[in-house]
Amino acid sequence: MSGGLLVAGTTSDAGKSVVTAGICRWLVRRGVKVAPFKAQNMSLNSFVTREGAEIGRAQAMQAQAARVEPSALMNPVLLKPGGDRSSQVVLMGKPVGEMSARGYHGGRQEALLGTVTDCLEQLRSTYDAVICEGAGSPAEINLRRTDIVNMGIARAARFPVLVVGDIDRGGVFASFFGTTALLSPEDQSLIAGYLVNKFRGDVSLLEPGLDMLLGLTGRPTYGVLPYAHGLGIDEEDGLRVSMRGTVRESVVAPPHGEDVLRVAVCAVPLMSNFTDVDALAAEPGVVVRFVDRAEELVDADLVIVPGTRGTVKALAWLRERGLADALLRRAAEGRPVLGICGGFQVLGERIEDDVESRAGLVEGLGLLPVRVRFGREKVLERPVGSALGEPVEGYEIHHGVADVRGGEPFLDGCRVGSVWGTHWHGSLESDAFRRAFLGEVARAAGRRFTAAPDTSFGALREEQLDRLGDLIEEHADTDALWRLIEGGAPEGLPFLAPGAPAVPAPPRAAPGAAGPERTDVIATEEAP
Repeated sequence: MSGGLLVAGTTSDAGKSVVTAGICRWLVRRGVKVAPFKAQNMSLNSFVTREGAEIGRAQAMQAQAARVEPSALMNPVLLKPGGDRSSQVVLMGKPVGEMSARGYHGGRQEALLGTVTDCLEQLRSTYDAVICEGAGSPAEINLRRTDIVNMGIARAARFPVLVVGDIDRGGVFASFFGTTALLSPEDQSLIAGYLVNKFRGDVSLLEPGLDMLLGLTGRPTYGVLPYAHGLGIDEEDGLRVSMRGTVRESVVAPPHGEDVLRVAVCAVPLMSNFTDVDALAAEPGVVVRFVDRAEELVDADLVIVPGTRGTVKALAWLRERGLADALLRRAAEGRPVLGICGGFQVLGERIEDDVESRAGLVEGLGLLPVRVRFGREKVLERPVGSALGEPVEGYEIHHGVADVRGGEPFLDGCRVGSVWGTHWHGSLESDAFRRAFLGEVARAAGRRFTAAPDTSFGALREEQLDRLGDLIEEHADTDALWRLIEGGAPEGLPFLAPGAPAVPAPPRAAPGAAGPERTDVIATEEAP
């Protein structure tokens, strides 16, 4: 059986995803066969594996960091919010129903523990190490009884826990102490220590506090990671930056040609897979921003209507804010618009939806000769094709089935003039196609923009993952981390009062007792 580690956080967005990826890249570079794992993920950013399973994009990114093929085993439970109180539950890569938060946490989540532990055991039988990512905070004591992603999985696997804190937010010492002190004695026995993330300045000024933290908790700090700008790594819960800011702290390089190209992305409700525009932001001279006002489309050379988990809701939002009329004017003027997945559906003639919104027949914007009908079966595919004379790869995640009734074929969608629509996510990561597409946009927009001939999005992604590995290797105590992964939490870690009431130890599922076929534990559909 392999070793492992759970990377938890004092808060959401403390850096669990990137630290997990960094540890995976550090380990694989030293010859360790490693896999990522997140028992339960809540995200609208998802990916399709080669076997046709939907998982969180963060886990796909971590698999790339580990240089392994992503699999449903790495993220057995994915929750895709459809509103404030309900989510689509994706189990072992397939949707099994809509469920309210109360219904999920009221017992169904706990029933999945056997499934997630079985997935973890399968990974442990194949890899030298498994690096798990937690969710939110392990000290969410209101949810501890049904927890399967933080201390629940750590106790089931007897994995040590490394708690990450974002010092840029402030209060990191109180967060480390409080997170530990709110856990039961059994859970505290697995909290091995801490990792400070996003530190700016002279580390020597922090060291007295780290020494005091060790004295107060009996637990060391395994590293202090500096604030790293412009990582641009896939995240799970949403945009880290302002909707009117730059894309994920990316730095716009000087244009290769004479002009820049301005891209406006409509920040629709329940936006999914906003990572589609990362490849554009990586191009020298392409400026990408998220917008929510009609006037912000005026100077854009390309407007993108992105994917969404609520197509009908997004369409209503576009109309309410005047963005729909702005898109109609753009199309009439021959100015470029691209719709991706839900954005493609919005641009069509009509939408028949008795599944996602249950709104029935809704008129679309009518910019493309497409009629969309939502089916209960979700399309999860990894298509390969060509467009604009170049090879393209992508992935599809949608319930809406498009009946294309005209226009020029475009990635299983269509094009009419300067308006394009496709269900393919990730197509812009195909370098030659991206350059050809940007050339079309520049000509239609009247810009003297030329795409750089040597930009490789895949190579840039690898550089970013190597940067994460470097952060761990250069700023963490890697010898101590390896001892944790290999040997587990140290014995005799002190208890911090007050602690929480003891939580019964999770049942140990027999190997194979709860596998990918066990979808019945949560298959009941509930109305939002």
